[in-house]
Amino acid sequence: MDKEKFDRDNIFGLGLPNVDYAKYFIGNSYLNPLVDPKTSPLFLANVTFEPGCRNNWHIHHAKKAGGQILICIAGSGWYVEEGKEPVSLTAGKVIVIPANVKHWHGAKKDSWFSHIAIEVQGEETSTEWCEPVSDEEYNKL
Repeated sequence: MDKEKFDRDNIFGLGLPNVDYAKYFIGNSYLNPLVDPKTSPLFLANVTFEPGCRNNWHIHHAKKAGGQILICIAGSGWYVEEGKEPVSLTAGKVIVIPANVKHWHGAKKDSWFSHIAIEVQGEETSTEWCEPVSDEEYNKL
């Protein structure tokens, strides 16, 4: 998907460069928080990936509950859970990621991609950032 069409479809907007988490991404990503974390009990943000951008393998740890939900908004991307087949992501697709599951997500090589990320509340939650997704691994998709 080209940038012009993507911008029309990405109803929540690009946001700002995701500098705080850039070290956990290959390529450029953007973050647009949709709620104020000081006033909302649930954090939601629109995350946008440039073509080829993806985050590192990571795990949303929790002793109880926790995890993450992705709601795909625009463009096309990938979700890969360790040991499972890749899932193609397009607008309207919802991915529920249980706590303690190693995974990654990002844009396809030829498309911008945007999803809303919802951090699921739980007990003793944390995110463990792991190794980058290698070009070899990514290019097999």
